Amino acid sequence: MTPAERLLLAAKRCEIDDLEHLSAACDIVGDVSRFIHALQKERGASNVYLASGGQRFADRRRERINECKATERALHSRLEALGETAGRPATTARLLKRVAFVWHALEGLDALRRDIAALGTGPDAATQSYNQLISSLLSVVFEVADTADDPEITLALVAIFHLMQGKELAGQERACGAVGFTSGEFDDVHRQLLLHLIDAQQRCFDIFREFTTEPGREQWQQQMPPRTLAGIQQLREMACGDSELPEGATTLGETWYELTTRRIDAMQQVEAYLIGELSSLCLEKTLDARRGLADHDDLAKQLDEASPGVCQQLVELFEGSATQELGEVTARVVGSSLNRSLVELMRAQAGRLESLGDELENTRRALRERKLIERAKGLIMSHQKLSEEQAYAFLRKMAMDQSKGMAEIAQTVLGLADILQPAALNANPDGIDGSKGSNGASQNRNAPSRRL
Repeated sequence: MTPAERLLLAAKRCEIDDLEHLSAACDIVGDVSRFIHALQKERGASNVYLASGGQRFADRRRERINECKATERALHSRLEALGETAGRPATTARLLKRVAFVWHALEGLDALRRDIAALGTGPDAATQSYNQLISSLLSVVFEVADTADDPEITLALVAIFHLMQGKELAGQERACGAVGFTSGEFDDVHRQLLLHLIDAQQRCFDIFREFTTEPGREQWQQQMPPRTLAGIQQLREMACGDSELPEGATTLGETWYELTTRRIDAMQQVEAYLIGELSSLCLEKTLDARRGLADHDDLAKQLDEASPGVCQQLVELFEGSATQELGEVTARVVGSSLNRSLVELMRAQAGRLESLGDELENTRRALRERKLIERAKGLIMSHQKLSEEQAYAFLRKMAMDQSKGMAEIAQTVLGLADILQPAALNANPDGIDGSKGSNGASQNRNAPSRRL
């Protein structure tokens, strides 16, 4: 084997190594998906149990916990294997840190279950605890998508991430509705929360449909049950309306739970289909690379058919009058039909690579912008004492007023926070809230609190 063939062989081995470890990271997505789905079902049953004072769903809740523990064990095995491959291409430091945080969060799950069983916590507090755990699990999927180098695999992961995020919001809607219907009333806070969750779901599902494959979109259309959706819509209007729930509405808690569970189970079917697509894509790319590795004749053929890269600037320099100045021999070489065909081929290949690179960069830009917006939203929630919905509306209005993108406004907010925080600490060394007057009353009580 020639030195050139050995180098090409080494390059292909690196490509296979990258694909295999990316495939292993993508396998985590499947385990996370199944565990999140089990947690969502446990959360919904726990909310009915708590809202009814332990009178309903006690047996169902225990069933959900047993299902959840089985999927949790599978995920633990996968995460342990990931920890043993530290330093490999797909297991970046960021992903490993995220997995460590998730592992730590899982340690508190049994304590939460005991509190719920003893009715030692309320429905809203329990929901928040489940939400935080599921959010940390979703962040693992986000990191896998952000570390993928293959454009097709990245797009598939982005579609799956947004479907999972939309399904989680649907799960939170199920939990919120279960509390309201089981208790027989919805206050303004829970009505606003339902409206926010419905709107946020739609945004996630729109992004999912944009990035997924055509078969993925077809699966979505086929799996969504029309009669179930119609029933959910009817109950949504009842919950979010201005009038009180009718007498005996407490029985609607189980109806709501069953309908929303059917919808979420349908989403899980689509999720499982997309994860299967992703696994097949990883396997196909790995097998293609392995076939190329095993075929030594093909390696020699690739080297024979390849030509040294042509510097585009020099090729352009030879066009027109400049060719005469560089000599007739050089002009004939560059102007030959063979060389022109190679140049055109390289241009076409470069165009395809640029297109794939642009697509990957656009996807990653969207992921980075989403991170910025979430960070800015959290900062506004903390400093302005706003809800998540109000903070998002605040950011969106700033963007509209200034004719700028949400990400640009988010970056500005974060930048100002970095600048002003030290100044605020210097101005108030005793930690006194400068937004309060001499009477101690907040002067920022009328901060923007617009609905989406």
